[in-house]
Amino acid sequence: MTAKTEWPSSLDDNELDELDRYLRAHTGEGDLLLDGVHGLLSALAVGPLLVLPDEWLHEVLHEPFADEDEGNRVLALLAKLNDSISAELDVDAYEPILGEVEEETGPMLSAAGWCEGFSRGIDLRASLWETRLAEDPQLMELLGPVMALAVDEGILSADTEFEKLSEDEYDECLSQVPAVLGAVNQYWQAKPVTEAEVEAMVHQQKPDDVDDNSPPRQRSGHWVH
Repeated sequence: MTAKTEWPSSLDDNELDELDRYLRAHTGEGDLLLDGVHGLLSALAVGPLLVLPDEWLHEVLHEPFADEDEGNRVLALLAKLNDSISAELDVDAYEPILGEVEEETGPMLSAAGWCEGFSRGIDLRASLWETRLAEDPQLMELLGPVMALAVDEGILSADTEFEKLSEDEYDECLSQVPAVLGAVNQYWQAKPVTEAEVEAMVHQQKPDDVDDNSPPRQRSGHWVH
């Protein structure tokens, strides 16, 4: 059996619980929880260029580790989570990690955290994504279900006002997330970034005084895989 067809080594429930507990104990308001970390790493897995851990760990870890053992354990769990995403996509076994929020009718699955993380993953290669989204409608079309969820959850703003998704529409968009990621991954493989796009990214300067007055995301509940 080749590595391509082997069942991926993903985090088991105990490992997911362990990482979830660590993140909840060491994040502040607006920081990513487990669902958001999964969304972030998912965006990086299917994106245009490799993003090294040094570039994304600051989005996930915000406090010093208590000791070396804790640091090694948390980093190992994050590495396993990261590696599992591409492996799961390869064998059509990917599922987004979602949050669960309490509604009047009972607990409901929420893609808000996952979409927030996915958006931050795109931001790490923002110029490449933005250039292609502006120039190639195919990429925008492929991302349609994810963008619909993100707009519905208030993660992305839209030029025009959209009605809230119905429960069935929301569930339908959720069910399409694995296929969306697979298609986006194939898109960047078929249409890799050009030297000109990379050069533009390298020379793009991000202002130090970015005005970000947007309210932090409010998330409650616990992760659901």
